[in-house]
Amino acid sequence: MNRVILIKYGELTTKKGNRKLFINTLYSNILKKLKGLNVNIYRDMSRMYIEYLDKDQDLILKNIGEIFGIHAYSIAYKCDSNLDSIKETISMVIKDNLDDKNYTFKVETKRSDKRFEPNSIECNNIFGGHILKNFKNLKVNVHDYDILVHVEIRNDSSYVYLNEYKGLGGYPVGTLGKCLAMLSGGIDSPVASYLALKRGIKLDLVYFEAIPHTSLEARRKVINLARKLYPYAGDMKLIIVPFTKLQEAIYKNCLENYSITIMRRMMFRIMEKLTRKYSSLGIVNGESVGQVASQTLTSMKVINSVTNLPILRPVACFDKLEIIEIAKKIDTYDISILPYEDCCTIFVPKHPIINPRLDACLEMEKKFDYEEMIDEILNNLQVINIDNKEDEDYQDIL
Repeated sequence: MNRVILIKYGELTTKKGNRKLFINTLYSNILKKLKGLNVNIYRDMSRMYIEYLDKDQDLILKNIGEIFGIHAYSIAYKCDSNLDSIKETISMVIKDNLDDKNYTFKVETKRSDKRFEPNSIECNNIFGGHILKNFKNLKVNVHDYDILVHVEIRNDSSYVYLNEYKGLGGYPVGTLGKCLAMLSGGIDSPVASYLALKRGIKLDLVYFEAIPHTSLEARRKVINLARKLYPYAGDMKLIIVPFTKLQEAIYKNCLENYSITIMRRMMFRIMEKLTRKYSSLGIVNGESVGQVASQTLTSMKVINSVTNLPILRPVACFDKLEIIEIAKKIDTYDISILPYEDCCTIFVPKHPIINPRLDACLEMEKKFDYEEMIDEILNNLQVINIDNKEDEDYQDIL
């Protein structure tokens, strides 16, 4: 029996005129994800199908579960679109997937080919009767059932399946342009990056470090966080920004309670230049409203004033427990809580200002030539390609 993995698009079906772009991008992303496997992928405007070798099934299902833009997917049995072939296939699906225990079931038939006769309701009755006749341990219950038998009658072939796996949803990565995500070693920024990817945004990652105030262990931590995002993102860059000299100048020339505000303004200035360098449309970060002093609305307004770029804050309205739940789901939480500080935490003042004034920031920034320092930073970036390398392949930068 010819088995395929049947993929449902979900939210992509709302895209109307852009639907073809979204489907083609998803197709391309699946091809990349399954590179090296012997698969054949074909698609239409409603479904995508993957023909595969049985030995690769578990690996393919794992990879499909990491791709945005998929609403649901199933292992489906493909057959000819006639009643006898569909009934034979239903029997095969039940024999392959169910034991001899008693189950209740419901049949759900969908006909994208409306020329097919009989209609969907009549098909449900025909196929349900076939099951009752051939499987004495199965009883019909359309309201409270153990098993849902899916039958899809499409233009070229028909498909029968039982189990349906929930996909990640969202949009295929790359359909909504590219941004740079500020990745610290904390809990929030990896989650924000994951959620941005879910909305179809391709990412490169930016890490600000201040060696010797921050350590190579902190760098390792961020690399490992980036590697956790890789399965969802595909290939991406991690841009390491040498922030030491500029951060020291901030703490030397600015009021202590303004230091975090000024530091964030400098980071955003650097991010704006990096977006031009790496052809990006905006900035993603892990700020959550009110979580720390620099994340009050007043602080955000003052910090944002240095750039006109879109700044996306996917976790802005999440509470910490909601963010932690996602971090555990994507396996970044245990890395994020490792005790290695980043440059946002090493010099935190005792009483950071929560309602900074823009004019005060501008006066303090006149005290040192930050533009020259930013130019020097941009000339000394370190860029790492994040992919599916083994641990030892990153040792030369640690």
